[in-house]
Amino acid sequence: MDPVRSDPKLGPLVDRHGDLPIGTADDEFERLVVAIVNQQLSTDSAAAIRERLFDRVEVTPRGVLDAEEATLRDVGLSRQKIEYVRNVAEAFRERDLTREGLADADDEAVIATLSEIRGVGTWTTKMYLIFVLGRPDVFPVEDLGIRAGMAELYGFADDDRAAMVDHAERWQPYRSYASRYLWRAVD
Repeated sequence: MDPVRSDPKLGPLVDRHGDLPIGTADDEFERLVVAIVNQQLSTDSAAAIRERLFDRVEVTPRGVLDAEEATLRDVGLSRQKIEYVRNVAEAFRERDLTREGLADADDEAVIATLSEIRGVGTWTTKMYLIFVLGRPDVFPVEDLGIRAGMAELYGFADDDRAAMVDHAERWQPYRSYASRYLWRAVD
């Protein structure tokens, strides 16, 4: 993680927050459902929906598929997100999308595989790569928090994604770790 620690802007965040791990999700399916719930929502709104979902539904492929649509709507999922979490449940029943099942796939292959599921886009696949598969070199420039961190620390315009990606090259092969600190920069 030397390129992250030695970065003049990220280094102090490493000192302040200590080592921030990747690949910490206990359950692969649950983490992908959480990523879908989090899509395009504020942190507080997503947390409230997650809490209700986990209280009322067994968050397993079978539990999500067996849940009444009214129950899923009552916890706060839109019709579109209900479709998406059910698509993920079906995909998990049909294929091995666990750590073991994807262990031999490179990052691009994982992105391609998961993106075949309607409702799972690039942002969601990158969250899966970081928080489930523990891949060390993922830079989710699609994430609002990442762009805010880049703007805060380095002065990038929020819409200058290409320049952010270019700047992040200096953190290879630890861009996932750099991302964890970029999120902390704007927490």
